[in-house]
Order: sequence, then C-alpha cells, then structure tokens
Amino acid sequence: MTISTMIRTTAGTTGAALLLALATVLPAAAATSPPPGAESDAAPGTGKGRTVIGTGHVDMGPRFDHGRWTVQIRDDTVSPAVWRDTADVVLQVNGAARTEVPEDKQFGFLGDPGDPVWLLPQAQRDGVLWPGWNSQDPEVAGTVDREVTWQLTGVEGPGDFVLFLNGSFGTPRIVFDARRKLPQETGIEVNSHVHGNWAFTAPGTYLLDVRMSARTKDGRSHHSERTLRFSVGPQDPRRAFAAEPPTEAGPTPKAEGAPVEPVRTDESAAPLWWGLGAAAAVGALAAALVLRRGRHRERPGATGPGNAVPQEGDDR
Repeated sequence: MTISTMIRTTAGTTGAALLLALATVLPAAAATSPPPGAESDAAPGTGKGRTVIGTGHVDMGPRFDHGRWTVQIRDDTVSPAVWRDTADVVLQVNGAARTEVPEDKQFGFLGDPGDPVWLLPQAQRDGVLWPGWNSQDPEVAGTVDREVTWQLTGVEGPGDFVLFLNGSFGTPRIVFDARRKLPQETGIEVNSHVHGNWAFTAPGTYLLDVRMSARTKDGRSHHSERTLRFSVGPQDPRRAFAAEPPTEAGPTPKAEGAPVEPVRTDESAAPLWWGLGAAAAVGALAAALVLRRGRHRERPGATGPGNAVPQEGDDR
C-alpha cells in the first residue's frame, strides 16, 4: 500500500560496532505496508495498567474510544493487540539502539561524526522498539475528512530529539526537530501507517507533547493533546512515569534560527541499513512514503485543525 504524508514544517552496542550507512533505493514495487498496526481485524480495546515497552511494534495515533477522540498507543507486542493511554506507557530506547553519527554530512543534524545517538530506526530491527504512527482506527478511517494533523508542541529531555524519514538513496527528510521553534506539524493521510527514525542524542527521560486534530465529514472538529514518554539508555525506565509533562507552551528552543524549508519530492523511501562490524545489514523498510510540500487548505466555512473549535466528543 502506498502511503502519502505531507510535511509542512521541518524545523548499544558499544564501540563502533553499529554503523549507520546509506542504502540503495528500495524498489517501489517491493515497498508494501506491513501487516503490524493494520486494522483488518476487530478493533482492539483499551488496555489497563502501566507498562514499559522496549521491543516489538507499536504505533501512536488517534482513535475514537467509546466515541471520544483521543491519542493512544497501539501495542502490538501483546496478543490480542490493545490500545493504551499514553500516560500508562513508557517507550524504552534500550542499549541496543545506541549507535554513532556517521561520517556522511547529510546526518550532521544528529551531531558530529562519532557522537553517540540512540536511534529507533525506520526499518524494523530485532532487539529494539519499532514505533510508528497510524490513522487506521476503523472509525477514524471511516469518518475523518482527508487527513489528521499531528503537531509536536513541547519537548523536555537531557538531549535533542529529531524524527526523520529516509528518502531515496538514504537522504534524510526531517519531520520534527525539537531544537527549532515549536510547534511543528505534519499531516497524516487517513488510513495510513508510517514508520520513521526516532533519534535521541543523550540518555535519560524525554517527554514529547503531541497534539492530533482532524475534521470529520459531518463538519465536527476534534483534537487531543497527550504526552509520549521515552526512557533512553541504561536508566530504570519506570522513572519516566514520575516525570512531569512539558508546559503547554513547551520549553524554550535550544537553538534559534529560521525553520528548515519543506522539501517537495516524490520518492520511495529507502531503509536504514545497520552493520555489525562487516556483517550484512538487517531490516527492510515496509512502506513507500511519498512526501510532498504544501499547506493545509481549509474548505470555505470549515474550521481548520490549527484552530479547532471544541465540539462534543473532543478530548482536551
């Protein structure tokens, strides 16, 4: 399944064992969406109790929980799969995710060559978490008009956070860069399932404040604001449950400057390739991503996601 997504604003293992390198283009014909996260079966319910998830597949996205729009985390590491409230989940970025910034200048936004970085990759890899985002909740897919707007509104943590995609020839495309002015946003087309590279530059607890909004075909606007909790590195991941969420306005950006210009491109996304010494790379990207530049166009008389008016059923 081809996935289209609109980018509007772009802002261990020890030693040198794990290396981040560029890949060749993934043939478009072979780039099909994987089954994890798909809503082909009966819609899963909401799980109860706190949990730390450090390996396997999860997705973050909007859903209607008993008719109420909310952002939750779909946990595919259990059977049957369940959706979980974000306050009940810590996403663990364990030591196997530790690597080094490659020599390639294209990845300079992650730091200097050789700097440590904890990376949850776009392509699935054994031993590390594989987080994505989807808009495949049956009620969302059946009622939302066009797309869901996803905003990053606040980030707190000991280092920097960047979410980026790999395009043709491994060229990175930044979705969110927390060093730049917030909020930032991207569009998620209805009934889509996407994976990216989640990069953290230092160990510790990170809190990502997110907002997802949409307009349904009946003219109603919906939005939900939630906090994603990540535990990076060797600390006890349960500590992240006690961390306070970011303020509504978000922290002061760590670096000022003009936003990164959005890039217009139509391409099949290539995977990140990982090597262990001289061993062969593992993993393959399972979705073709088509990025395009553009602004969200509001229909005449419609309330856009950026200034959504609370309606019955909205989850603040």
